[in-house]
Amino acid sequence: MDWLRALQHLRDTRTPCVLVTVAEVRGHAPREAGAKLVVSSTQTWGSVGGGNLEEAAVRRARDLLADGATTPLTERHDLSDKAPIEHGVQCCGGEVTLLLEPVGVLPAYAIFGMGHVGFELALLLGRHDLELHLVDSRAEQLDDARLAPLVTGPGDVHVHRVSVLPELVIAELPRGTHALVLTHDHAEDLALLDALLRSDVPGSIGLIGSSAKWTRFRTKLADLGHGPESIGRIRTPIGDPEIQGKHPAMIALSVAADLVRRPLLVSEPRVER
Repeated sequence: MDWLRALQHLRDTRTPCVLVTVAEVRGHAPREAGAKLVVSSTQTWGSVGGGNLEEAAVRRARDLLADGATTPLTERHDLSDKAPIEHGVQCCGGEVTLLLEPVGVLPAYAIFGMGHVGFELALLLGRHDLELHLVDSRAEQLDDARLAPLVTGPGDVHVHRVSVLPELVIAELPRGTHALVLTHDHAEDLALLDALLRSDVPGSIGLIGSSAKWTRFRTKLADLGHGPESIGRIRTPIGDPEIQGKHPAMIALSVAADLVRRPLLVSEPRVER
């Protein structure tokens, strides 16, 4: 696997890595500017020249991964026998500058219910670098033509078309996903909440609806065996209380503003099913 495919594979499996690039070369060096190396905690792909230079790059990249670093950095390496370091010397005689860019795990969000509010929320979230899962039991809500505006941004959009039992999608989501329950059907909402509370997948759970709806749901969830602490994981109402309005676009703006401020919960690498 070349470095580019490796980078995509690690992104798809939600595995943190560091992209190492030869940013500048002066004099003689084993690789030209632009050469790349991808480093995960256990593997590498590509090469920035081998030898002492690459050993040092791999060690530094794994230090960044261990520290959870997010900021790129540059390092200059003298390839001279007068500049020995831990892994020995390289006497090419040149000088190489490496750029090390941590590539982290994207935050993940799932919208259950792609009605007016769900669509507007997906439109906003899809403009950010994140993983977005769209779920609806109504085929027309996930029509390709309707979703076309949602897939033009940097967001990594996954569409889940399920005619029945949308709660089964939960098992396909990465751990740490922020789940929003916005469906058209209160019975579907309740089934989703029950399944989410029984799962270790969600990083947070949000429910749209009135206080009267939540009062009924709280009682029904208790009847299903959920205790107060478990039920307390559900946030309702959702959104930033300082952003007021009942129009779907305004509700979506309020919810998005609240969501993007929530901390990223790093998931375990996704297991292919």
